[in-house]
Amino acid sequence: MSEPAHPSKAALRAEIRERRRIMTPLERQLAADKLFINMKTIVEQHVAGRVACYLAGQDEPPTQVFVEWASDEGIAVLVPAAREDGLMDWVLYESGDDLVQDHLGIDVPENTTYGPIVLSQVDLIFVPAASVAKDGMRLGWGRGYFDRALGALQNEAPTYAVLYDHEVVEDVPREVHDQPVKGVVTPERIMTFA
Repeated sequence: MSEPAHPSKAALRAEIRERRRIMTPLERQLAADKLFINMKTIVEQHVAGRVACYLAGQDEPPTQVFVEWASDEGIAVLVPAAREDGLMDWVLYESGDDLVQDHLGIDVPENTTYGPIVLSQVDLIFVPAASVAKDGMRLGWGRGYFDRALGALQNEAPTYAVLYDHEVVEDVPREVHDQPVKGVVTPERIMTFA
């Protein structure tokens, strides 16, 4: 008897998008408040003075309050900006910056932009994910931007995927190019992987 097949990446992503979409405003706010506290805790644990963190889009676990807080605390915050060549530049975020859209239509600040190499100079990285397995393997959203960015790192800072609690699972489908994370942060917990 053969092993049951894993659902496809596309099917898992669609299920996660739908679960996120149907969250109530109250569920979102409670999750946002707890997530912010846990992200702050990670920064304090790592004594991070330079952080890379994405600006969450619709239905993603929110990061905007964290990014504003970090910037106001004097922490250098770099947010990703997608390029047409499949790589990411990193833009310095400062409170009050006007936002423009990158190549993929994602909001980024109008500010100093650095090339991909700057990611190797941060103390801590927060990345988006659809799901993460309990061994740290990350299921992204399918474009490969973060897999390429994380795969190119030489002096790797601790990398945490930002998720809702139910998105930490036993296993995810994986391919050779997929990159693991060092931990996950959810509204209810902080997990690190060996």
